[in-house]
Amino acid sequence: MRKFNIRKVLDGLTAVSSSSSSASSSSQQQQSGNRESDVPETLQSEHFQLCKTVRHGFPYQPSALAFDPVQRILAIGTQTGALRLFGRPGVECYCQHDAETAVIQLQFLMNEGALVSALADDTLHLWNLRQKRPAILHSLKFNRERQRSTQKQTEKEVGIRLDKWITFCHLPFQSKWLYVGTERGNIHIVNVESFTLSGYVIMWNKAIELSSKSHPGPVVHISDNPMDEGKLLIGYESGIVVLWDLKSKKADYRYTHDEAIHSVAWHHEGKQFICSHSDGTLTIWNIKSPAKPLQTITPHGKQLKDGKKPEPCKPILKVEYKTARSGEPFIILSGGLSYDTVGRRPCLTVMHGKSTAVLEMDYSIVDFLTLCETPYPNDFQEPYAVVVLLEKDLVLIDLAQNGYPIFENPYPLNIHESPVTCCEYFADCPVDLIPALYSVGARQKRQGYSKKEWPISGGNWGLVTQSYPEIIITGHADGSIKFWDASAITLQVLYKLKTAKVFEKSRNKDDKPNTDIVDEDPYAIQIISWCPESRMLCIAGVSAHVIIYRFSKQEVTTEVIPMLEVRLLYEINDVESPDGEQAPPLPTPGTGSNPQSIAPQSHPSTSSSSSDGLRDNVPCLKIKSSPLKQSAGYQIELVIQLVWVSGEPPQQITSLAVNSAYGLVVFGNCNGIAMVDYLQKTVLLNLGTIELYGSNDPYRREPRSPRKSRQPSGAGLCDINEGTTVPEDRCKSPTSGSGSPNNSDDDDKKMNNFIEKVKTKGRKFSKMVANDIAKMSRKLSLPTELKPDLDVRDNSFSRSRSSSVTSIDKESREAISALHFCETFTRKADTSLSPCVWVGTTLGTVLVIVLNLPPGGEQRLIQPVIVSPSGTILRLKGAILRMAFLDTTGSIVPPAYEPWREHNVSEDKDEKDKLKKRRPVSVSPSSSSQEISENQYAVICSEKQAKVISLPSQNCIHKQNITETSFVLRGDIVALSNSSCLACFCANGHIMTFSLPSLRPLLDVYYLPLTNMRIARTFCFTNNGQALYLVSPTEIQRITYSQETCENLQEMLGELFTPVETPEAPNRGFFKGLFGGGAQSLDREELFGESASGKASRSLAQHIPGPGGIEGVKGSASGVIGELARARIALDERGQKLGELDERTAAMLGSAESFSKHAHELMMKCKDKKWYHI
Repeated sequence: MRKFNIRKVLDGLTAVSSSSSSASSSSQQQQSGNRESDVPETLQSEHFQLCKTVRHGFPYQPSALAFDPVQRILAIGTQTGALRLFGRPGVECYCQHDAETAVIQLQFLMNEGALVSALADDTLHLWNLRQKRPAILHSLKFNRERQRSTQKQTEKEVGIRLDKWITFCHLPFQSKWLYVGTERGNIHIVNVESFTLSGYVIMWNKAIELSSKSHPGPVVHISDNPMDEGKLLIGYESGIVVLWDLKSKKADYRYTHDEAIHSVAWHHEGKQFICSHSDGTLTIWNIKSPAKPLQTITPHGKQLKDGKKPEPCKPILKVEYKTARSGEPFIILSGGLSYDTVGRRPCLTVMHGKSTAVLEMDYSIVDFLTLCETPYPNDFQEPYAVVVLLEKDLVLIDLAQNGYPIFENPYPLNIHESPVTCCEYFADCPVDLIPALYSVGARQKRQGYSKKEWPISGGNWGLVTQSYPEIIITGHADGSIKFWDASAITLQVLYKLKTAKVFEKSRNKDDKPNTDIVDEDPYAIQIISWCPESRMLCIAGVSAHVIIYRFSKQEVTTEVIPMLEVRLLYEINDVESPDGEQAPPLPTPGTGSNPQSIAPQSHPSTSSSSSDGLRDNVPCLKIKSSPLKQSAGYQIELVIQLVWVSGEPPQQITSLAVNSAYGLVVFGNCNGIAMVDYLQKTVLLNLGTIELYGSNDPYRREPRSPRKSRQPSGAGLCDINEGTTVPEDRCKSPTSGSGSPNNSDDDDKKMNNFIEKVKTKGRKFSKMVANDIAKMSRKLSLPTELKPDLDVRDNSFSRSRSSSVTSIDKESREAISALHFCETFTRKADTSLSPCVWVGTTLGTVLVIVLNLPPGGEQRLIQPVIVSPSGTILRLKGAILRMAFLDTTGSIVPPAYEPWREHNVSEDKDEKDKLKKRRPVSVSPSSSSQEISENQYAVICSEKQAKVISLPSQNCIHKQNITETSFVLRGDIVALSNSSCLACFCANGHIMTFSLPSLRPLLDVYYLPLTNMRIARTFCFTNNGQALYLVSPTEIQRITYSQETCENLQEMLGELFTPVETPEAPNRGFFKGLFGGGAQSLDREELFGESASGKASRSLAQHIPGPGGIEGVKGSASGVIGELARARIALDERGQKLGELDERTAAMLGSAESFSKHAHELMMKCKDKKWYHI
C-alpha cells in the first residue's frame, strides 16, 4: 500500500472548496454589492452618555458605622473614603469623598437629613442627605503643622498647634455643636450649621491633674451627661476619665485607672458610667466616687481562688450600656476573650442580668451599635437589636428573642461569599425566567432567622422606569454560580448553583486533585455560557473541566453522572506513515468527520500512566461514583474533562459556547478546539488550532527538527480517552451498525498501531517544549500587553504571509479566543443559510466550521452530526474578542435556540407533542432556504480593530482601528434603542461605542484605567446601554452609556430622607420637675457662640464650602424645569458676584474718601508752617 499523507488530503480538500467558492463569488458580489452598505442607522452621538448608576455589594474595607434611629438609616464608611447608606431593602446609596482616605467616624444629625464624616486626613465633612445623590455642603480642614513653642506664644496657641489627628467626635441629640477630640488630647467645638470653629477649647493640660507629669494620650471618648448637658465626660487613652463642667470651664471629677481605656458608656440616669479596658476588664464608676470603681468585671476571665485578680484577657474594644424598663440592663461588648482561646473566632458578648451569651462571628468585628426605641439618652433605651459591622459582613442580632437569632439580611452583601472570578450580564431576558429562578432558589433559603421585620426601614423607593428584566450571573472561586435579579437598578439573589458537588472532595492533604494548573480553588469558574431562552447553562472551570446543565423544576437522583474525557493536545511532530500502512483519509467537507463514540463514564479512566511512567489520560478532578441527588434548578447534563497527556496537565479553557437548538457545546484552549454533542454524549471534533487552517495557514509554521514529511498526530483528530469503547468504534457513530467494507479488522489494527507509534515518537519531543507550552497557555487568556513574557508584536497584524515563524513556542501561542454559533452564509458560493461555528484565535484569525445537523425529534438522537471546515478565513489585527451578525435592517441576529421545556417528565405523553417540542426554533430573520437577496453582516471585534464583513460576498465594507497605543479588554455587540452598536472598554480607561454597520465613533470617554485584572476579568456590556464590573473584591459597580437611562436615573434612585416627626421627649414627672431631679438643659449658644468664646484661630482650620446645595438642585432637575433651575442658579450666582463687586466698590469709595479727608487735614495743618518746622 502506498503512503498517504493526511495533511495533503486536508489541504487539497480545502483548496477545492476555496476554489469553487471563488468561482461564483464575483457574480454574487455584483448582485449584492449595491446593498452591502445600504443599512439605515438611527443611533447618533446624542443617544450616548456615560454615568455611574448604582453600586451593589458589601462595602470594601469598612471602618465606621452610624445609625439614625428616627429616620432608620444606616451609614458605613470605608478605608478608601467611601460612604454606603442603607434604608429599606432596595434603597441604597454610594458616595465618595474626594480624598480616598479612611473614614474614622460618622455622626448623623438625627432626623435632620445630614451626616458628619471625620476622615484620617484631618477633615470634617457635612453631607446633605435630603437629595437623592448626597453631596457635601461644608468641609473643615484642620492644619497638621507642628511648631515649637516660643516665649511669645500663649499656652492656648501651643496646644492648638500641636493638634495632629481627629480621634473622636460626638454630636448630642438635637444639638448643632459637634465636639471634636484630637490625638493631642484637646477638644474643639464645631458649629455644624456654619461649619465654623468656636473659640471654646478644652485643653488637655487643664483637664488632667496639674501634678500629672505625663500626657493623657489621645481622646477616645466624649459624651455629655444624659441628665446634665453641662457636664462633659472625656476619656483619655491612658486610663484617665474627666467630668468637665462646660460653664465653669474646669474639671469636677477625675477618674484614674491603671489600664488603658478603649470606650466609655453612660447609664441613662447619668449617675454611673462604664469603661472598657485593654486587659479585658470592665469598670463601673459612680460619678461622685472618683477614688475607685464601683465594680470591676472580667467577662471572660477565669476567676481564681484566694481572691486573686483574674488572668488578663484581650482588650475589650467597645462596650455599650443599655437599660430597659421591664428588666435588667444590657451590657454588650466586643473583644475581651481569654488569651488561651487560640483560634477562636471573634465574638460579641451580650450580658443581660445573670446570663452571658457569647456570639461567634465569621469575621473580625469592626464596630457595632445597639438599636434602641428612643433617641433620647436620658430615657430607658429599650434595646431591640444590635448591628454588627464585620470585616466582610453585616449582621443584625435580635435582642428580643431567646437565643438572639439574627435577622435575614435583605441587602445583596454576600457577592463575595466566595471570591468572584467572572461575571456575565443579561438585559431584556424572557419575562418568565426570573420567577422560575426565584421559585427554585426559595427552597435554598436557610431557616432559623428572626421572625421580625428588618429594622433598617428608612427611605422610599424610586420610580420604576425600566420594564425589562435583567439578570447578572457571577462565578466564584469555590465553584458556585449565583443568579441575581438586577432589574430596575436593584439586586437580589435568585438562585445559587454549586458545581463542585459533582466532584469528590479531598479528605486529607495527601488526597489532592491531580492538577498542576492551580494550587488552590480547583473548582473556580472561569467562563460562563448561558442561553436565557432555553435556560441551558455551560461553565468552564480552571481545572480544564466543562459542565453542561439543564434547568428543571423537579428533583431527580442521577445514578451515574455522564462524563466524557477529551485528550486535547496538538503534538507538534513530523511523523512519517509506516510503509505498507495507510492512514485513514480525512472526510471531505461535504461529508465531514464522523463523531467519536464515547461511552458515558462515572469515573476516570484507569490508565493513569504511560509506558514511561508519566501521568497520562487522567483528568484533574475525580467525579463522584455514588448517586447524586439534584434539587430543582440546574441539573447536570454532561461533564467533560480534559486529561493529562504524557505527564503534562491539560491547559485551561480559553473560550466556550453552547447552543440548545443544535445540542452542541464547543470549547478551546491554546492547544486546539473540541466540539461535543451533549445529546448523544459524543465528541464531534478534536483538532489542533493549526489543523483548522489546512493549506490556508498564513503563517510559515515548521517544526524545529527537519522531517521528510509532516503529518498531524492521530491525537489531533480522535485521540481521546474512550474508557470501555472498543478500538473498532473509534471513528464510527455510536448508532451505526456494521462498519463499511473499507474498515476491515486488519485495517483497524494497522490504524491503531500507527497511532501508537505516532504518540510514542511525539512524546519525547513534546516533553522538551511542554513547560513552555504550559506557561504560554496560562498567559494566553490575558490581552497582549498583560502577557509579561510575550512579545507585544506577536499579536500585531504586521506579520505577513512571508514572515518566518519557525519557533515552536510561537506556534503554541495561537489559542481559541472566541466562539459563536450562528446560522449564516459559510462560503462565498452559498445561496442559503447554514448552521455553523465561527472560531476566533489570538492571532486575529476567524475560521468557519460548518454543521450538518440531522432532522429533529428522535432522528436527532440517532443520526450523527457532521462537522466540516468551510475554508473561510478572515483576519484582523489583534486577538479576536467577539463576533455577531446583523440582518439587512441592522438588527442583531441571535443564535438559534430551543425553547425551554421540562425534560424530567413521564414518557406517556403524545409522541407528536414530544417531537414538536424538540423542534429547534431559529430566530434568524431568514430561513435556511432563503436566497442570497437577503444578505447578512458579520461584526468582528479584536483587541485592536473592528470589521464588518458582508455575507456571503465576504467583503470588508467597514473597518475601524479602535486603538493603536492600547488594547480592547472587552467588546460586545449590543442592542440599544431599536438599533445596535459595538461597545468597547480599553485598557487605557476609555469606553467607546461605534455605530453598526458603519462603525462610526459615537462615544469616547475616559472612565476607568485598568488598575488590576479584576476589572478586566469582570467588565461586560449588555443590551439597553447597561454595563458592570467588579470595582472591588466585594462590590459590583453598574454603569450606563445610554442618554435615556441617564435622564431617568434621578427618578429611579430611592430617597434616603423622608419627613418623620421626632419622638416626644420623656416626661420629667411632677416631683422631678418640682425638686429638679430631671434632665438639665444647656444653652450651648451662650457658651460656644462668638460673643461668649470669641473666634477660633484662623490657622487652626480652614473652611471649604461644598457643592452640595447647587449639585442637589442640578441633579434633581431635568428638562425645562432643570433649565429654569440652572438659569435661576446662574442668576443667583451672578447676583451674588455683582453684590460682592458692589460691596468692594463701596469699600474702595469709602477708603478713597477717607484718604482724601486725611490728606486735606494734613495739608491744612502744614499750610502755614515753614519747611524746617515740619
